[in-house]
Amino acid sequence: MLSSSQSQITFESGGKAVRLDCFLPESTDSQRFPAVIALYGSGGNHAGMVEPAGMLARQGFAVYVLHYFDRTETENAYDKAVIFRHFPIWMKTLWDAVSFVENQPQVDKDRIGLLGFSLGAYLSLSASAIDTRVQAVVEFFGGLPKEMKLFMRRLCPTLILHGDADPTVPVQEAYHLQELLEKRGVPYEMQIYPGVGHGFENEVWQDAGFRTLAFLKKYLATG
Repeated sequence: MLSSSQSQITFESGGKAVRLDCFLPESTDSQRFPAVIALYGSGGNHAGMVEPAGMLARQGFAVYVLHYFDRTETENAYDKAVIFRHFPIWMKTLWDAVSFVENQPQVDKDRIGLLGFSLGAYLSLSASAIDTRVQAVVEFFGGLPKEMKLFMRRLCPTLILHGDADPTVPVQEAYHLQELLEKRGVPYEMQIYPGVGHGFENEVWQDAGFRTLAFLKKYLATG
């Protein structure tokens, strides 16, 4: 297991400064690592991303937590109207983030994945449907917006993690995504947790973490 460092940098998107929390494996040479851009959910809880980002960095991934709310000066997005209005702007912000991250000296630009929670998962899946630079997606209790099916160019290997008692994002979203991936012959893995709601804790969180690491190693760490 590698040691890792934590820092924060900014890039520009739409004339706004957008923050990235960086969790990087420490290396003494010019080694390039697979990158993971991580997106929080509607609550904007970037602090909650520290644990999974740090874990992945220690396993050899360059992780960037994207403060995509910076672009719209949003504190949270619990209102559906806010999400609908800002979603395309956040999508462009994520596109710009990939462009920025792929040019970082420690990043292998051919091995970039997305990790999204809830709203962040919707954004990650939507971006992966149009951005060929994205090689893998891990989505926690999210889905693919129906509107994206009109614009979808492709899908990439996806890990679906969802609770079947989720009152916020129904588990049907996971099954719809599964059906779409199967129709297109795209590799995927899926774990539905019985009786689990929106957000994972304890053993479920730990299991999801193991699955996330194994999936990202499978699709990003060898390249």
